[in-house]
Amino acid sequence: MIHLRRAPHPHCLSCTALSCLLLLSGAAAPLRAASTPESAAAPPLPPFTDFRYESPGNVRKITLSDLPEPYATNPAANPAKLVPRPPGVLPRAPAGFKVNLFAENLDEPRVIRVAPNGDLFLAETGAGQVRVYRGMTADGRPKLSTVFATHLNRPYGIAFYPRGAHPQWIYIGDTDAVVRVPYQVGELQTKWPAQRVVDLPSGRAHWTRDVAFSLDSRTMFVAVGSGSNVDDPDTHGAERDRADILAFDPDGAHLRIYASGIRNPSGIAIDPTTGKLWTTVNERDGLGDNLVPDYITSVREGGFYGWPWWYMGPHQDPRHAGKHPELKDLVITPDVILQPHNASLQITFYEDARFPEEYRGDLFATEHGSWNKATRTGYEVIRIPRHHTPEASGEYEDFLTGFVLPDGQVWGRPVGVAAAPDGSLLVTDDGSNSIWRVDYTGAGP
Repeated sequence: MIHLRRAPHPHCLSCTALSCLLLLSGAAAPLRAASTPESAAAPPLPPFTDFRYESPGNVRKITLSDLPEPYATNPAANPAKLVPRPPGVLPRAPAGFKVNLFAENLDEPRVIRVAPNGDLFLAETGAGQVRVYRGMTADGRPKLSTVFATHLNRPYGIAFYPRGAHPQWIYIGDTDAVVRVPYQVGELQTKWPAQRVVDLPSGRAHWTRDVAFSLDSRTMFVAVGSGSNVDDPDTHGAERDRADILAFDPDGAHLRIYASGIRNPSGIAIDPTTGKLWTTVNERDGLGDNLVPDYITSVREGGFYGWPWWYMGPHQDPRHAGKHPELKDLVITPDVILQPHNASLQITFYEDARFPEEYRGDLFATEHGSWNKATRTGYEVIRIPRHHTPEASGEYEDFLTGFVLPDGQVWGRPVGVAAAPDGSLLVTDDGSNSIWRVDYTGAGP
C-alpha cells in the first residue's frame, strides 16, 4: 500500500463559495467574475456542457484526449444565486418517470440511507441531527417523521453495523469524528448519547465525512477531504490523513490509508454484488472552466489518484511543476470523468426492480453544482450505466435536471441519493431544503 501525504484544497459542495474563494491560494491566474448573462453565453464545446444543455436522457462521455491545457480560460468566480423555487416548478426526469415532493422545510438535508426494515435515515446537517422517515402515503410522502439522534457535529455519513438484517449500531460521520449509537431495527429515537469511535482531521474547507462498511463488516471506510485546493502536503502538516479514504477496524483501531491523492471523496459506497469500494470526487479548482474534471471511480487499495501534484493520470498541475516526477506513472485514471467543477457529492447503486431492467446495477450520483465556472454546470442527478456488468465504461447520462432557472439562478442543489423501499429514488436538496422522490410510472419512448 502506498502511503502518501498530500495538500489542502477548496472546491465545493461541502464548503461555501466564499471559503472556496479564500482557499484558492494556488491559482496562477486571477479569478474573474462572470460578466456575460449565463443565458447569453456562447455554447460550450462538447463534450463539456453547462446547465442550458442538461436534459434527462442526454448521454455524455469525457476522455483524457478531451482535456484542455491549464488556463485555456481564466478561472471564474460564479457562485450559485439561490432563489425560492417558483410555483409549479419541479425537477425534470426522463419520460416515464414522475417527480414529487417527498419532504420539505428541512435544515440542510444531506446524506440519506435505508435501514434494513425500510426506515429512511437522513443527516439533517444544519440542525446537527439525524431524522427518520417511515412508510409512504399514496401520494409519495412519508407517513411518519421523527428525530432519531441530536447534538451531533455537522453529521453527514450514516452506516449500519454490522451489515445485514440485524445491525446493532448506527455509525455517523461527524465533521471531526466517527460516532456511533446503539440501534435495534425499528427504533425511531435513540435513548443513548453518541459514542466517539475515532477522531478525524477537521477544520478548513471540506468538512463532510462519509462512512461505509465492507461487505463482511470487518472494515470501516471513512472519506476525508482535503483542507485546501492545491497546497503541497509536503509543507502543510494539517493535510495529514486528508484527501484520503481511510480504513479502520469497526472499533476505530488499526488506522490505514486505503487510497490517497483524492482531493475530496465526498461520497463512498460499496458495490453490493462485488464488494468493491466506489467514490465520487470533487477535484481541484483554479485551472480554467474545463479543468480539472470531477470523477466517479472504483477505488483500488493502495491506489494514488494524483492530488495535488497530478490529475487525470499523467497530467501535472502547473502550480506544482517539477514536483514528484516519480509519482507520474502511479496516478490512476478514474473510471468516469465528469464535468469539471460539478461538485459531485453522493453515489448509490440501484438494485431494485421498480425502474426498467436496464437500470439494475447502475449508479446514480448527485452533482451539487459549480462555482468556479463562467457558465454553471452540475445541479443535477446523473446515471452511470454499467450495462449489467461490474464496471463502468466511462459514459454518464443526465437523469434529474431543472434545478437551475433559464436565467442562471438556482433554486435547488442535489446532495444525497438512495433507493426507497418501494424502489423509487430519493434525492435530498439543500438548496430548497427538500427531498424529492422519482418514481417510474410507465414506459418512456
